[in-house]
Amino acid sequence: MNIGIDVSKDHLDIAWLPAIRPAMQVPNNTQGHQELCALFANQQPQRILMEATGGYERALLAALLEARLPVIVINPRQVRDFAKATNRLAKTDNIDAAVLACFAEVVKPDIRPLPDTKALELQDLVARYRQLVELRTAEMNRHQQAVNVRVKKSIDVIITTINQQLKELDAQLDELIRSTPAWRAKVDLLKTMKGVGDQTARMLVAQLPELGRLSRQQIARLVGLAPINRDSGKKRGKRSIGGGRSCVRSMLYMPALSAVRANPKLRRFYKHLLEMGKPKKLALIAAMRKFLITLNAMMRDQKAWQAPISA
Repeated sequence: MNIGIDVSKDHLDIAWLPAIRPAMQVPNNTQGHQELCALFANQQPQRILMEATGGYERALLAALLEARLPVIVINPRQVRDFAKATNRLAKTDNIDAAVLACFAEVVKPDIRPLPDTKALELQDLVARYRQLVELRTAEMNRHQQAVNVRVKKSIDVIITTINQQLKELDAQLDELIRSTPAWRAKVDLLKTMKGVGDQTARMLVAQLPELGRLSRQQIARLVGLAPINRDSGKKRGKRSIGGGRSCVRSMLYMPALSAVRANPKLRRFYKHLLEMGKPKKLALIAAMRKFLITLNAMMRDQKAWQAPISA
């Protein structure tokens, strides 16, 4: 038996396949989550599938994980493409739940280990830190453009508040990381690589727990740094990257740029691509991919990065 859950802000729609019982709806709150956990525990489903909905699914996910139920969170685009391919063009909450149950039944997505409540807390704090950094950047840009003195003072207050919040979050993240020996060891190992600082290491631990467990091809695809072919017949289309965990990919840009300057091996790789006539953007993306693959190998072998002796 497979179960699909369509998540919205106020309620949850549930569908079963096979349809052992009619579709149902419960509120998206603690009481509704407890009701579903008790119901699903008695039915022992093979998979419980729901989409990532920008955060509305997080509390339910935590409850299902705590109840040790086989829950899978999937990219909404995959489910929508599946619905179109099976000619399910209408879209309502009930239909979406049924499509999710059907997707689980037909495609049988792998049940991968999901983060526990403590890992979810780390992800939340890392995400909030990133949001505040982006907000501070926006305010600093506004400060440069502002002419009115009162506007500048208002922006200064906001920036000061953000900096204080970042300082507090930094302390909370450090305490959370240091309270878990496995995370502490990962962060310390990752920081041996030129270009990786505290925030990058924390982001990788929180958002990319698969690091070190996958092959070089798999980790590149997971982050969306693997070239995607665009070929058809004799036509050879331009390769591009995309998909995967965009938050990790975007966070790797600046560390990779720093590593290209400070890491001798990566710097030679980057310069070699430029000498071959590759555009700077393409060369930097290739360097990002090599940077990620190196981190993956370090985590796999549990070996700190060492600069080449010849450098």
